[in-house]
Amino acid sequence: MIQFLDLKEINNQYKDEIESNINEVLNSGWYILGQQVERFEKAFADYCEVKYCMGVGNGLDALSLILKAFDFNVNDEIIVPANTYIASILSISQNNLKPVLVEPDINTYNIDPAKIEEKITSKTKAIMVVHLYGQTADMDAINSIAQKYNLKVIEDAAQAHGAYYKDKRTGSLSDTAAFSFYPGKNLGALGDGGAVVTNNKDLAEKIQTLRNYGSQIKYHCNYKGINSRLDEIQAAVLRIKLKYLDKDNEKRSFIADYYLNNIKNQKIILPCCENKESHVWHLFVVRTKDREDLQAYLKENNIQTMIHYPIAPHKQKAYKEWNDLDLPITEKIHNEILSLPMSPTLSVEDFKKIVDTINRY
Repeated sequence: MIQFLDLKEINNQYKDEIESNINEVLNSGWYILGQQVERFEKAFADYCEVKYCMGVGNGLDALSLILKAFDFNVNDEIIVPANTYIASILSISQNNLKPVLVEPDINTYNIDPAKIEEKITSKTKAIMVVHLYGQTADMDAINSIAQKYNLKVIEDAAQAHGAYYKDKRTGSLSDTAAFSFYPGKNLGALGDGGAVVTNNKDLAEKIQTLRNYGSQIKYHCNYKGINSRLDEIQAAVLRIKLKYLDKDNEKRSFIADYYLNNIKNQKIILPCCENKESHVWHLFVVRTKDREDLQAYLKENNIQTMIHYPIAPHKQKAYKEWNDLDLPITEKIHNEILSLPMSPTLSVEDFKKIVDTINRY
């Protein structure tokens, strides 16, 4: 069976260095907000080409802390893609804010800037951009709209570690950005983890405080904060893997190029890549009219696939107030997408077999 993503094989590439760093943590006797976190935060801020990075518990917390730090009013509105992963929307709801869903571009799957302005009201405070599947959104257009209406721009860059928009990396394209280091991400930990990055000193200091119970000095709380801190072991692992992130992304790009150039089946709609630097191929997502049939066929041929994501946010039981919304582009995407195996450790033999099998479908 060709696995969708073999995390053991990915991490085994760097096993010796990872074990060395973990032993360093064990021997230090300091396991929360210590030197490993500080060193990773500095390295990741430099990588994203920003001034500040704050390690937190996970990607959802990163988004939620950003919204909490901006101190918006209850029921203020945050524009968000209608077809994003549910975490983007949950972060808005958690802060007693109102998510306003905007349809994506059917070609890129990212939020369609042409559909944003019609959703802006006097209560709109921010645009949350999601670089879905690893491809950067149209940030020039989005930032222009935000500037026109005096809105904050927040990047959900959980799937786009290292992607470029023109000459700038994700994380540096907005007021602030959230990253996830969930194990399956391009930069994945050995458990949960996340980070907020920004060039805004005041925002950085507030998030740094909010993640630690709202406290800068132990037992002295300036804000009603939460407990969401990247731990020393995850930081130690991430610091090693960050060194190889660009190399791993290049391998993903190589496999994606092979898929794009060699899958020749009229039943399959291939993803759009506007330029090579803008996509780090966290996922390689195709569309087809009969997804279940294609998925079953590939499984019969020992190829594992996944669906990202089978249920649109507005069709979830958790948001039953949205269940009757008419979002045809979003629904089409969620009904047709299928993710093919994509990993920096996928062998040439395996991805050639995947292409050959799809072409016979």
